[in-house]
Amino acid sequence: MAVDTKDKEKDVKETKPRVSPVEFFRQVRTETSKVTWPTRREWVVTTVMVFIMVALSTVFFFVADSVIAFAVRQLLTV
Repeated sequence: MAVDTKDKEKDVKETKPRVSPVEFFRQVRTETSKVTWPTRREWVVTTVMVFIMVALSTVFFFVADSVIAFAVRQLLTV
């Protein structure tokens, strides 16, 4: 399958020009100011939920691992 030269030219033309590091950080700062940051309450609730899910996952995988280890031990001792 041949690649069209027009497609290559299009890709080259669509690339953005390089900017200086100072201009890059200026653009980053501008874009960062557009972000809707979570409130402190949203941040706390989300963090607590993450810790709860980590704890539940830990318990689940501990139990699953224990059951599998028990089953393997039973199979190997027969």
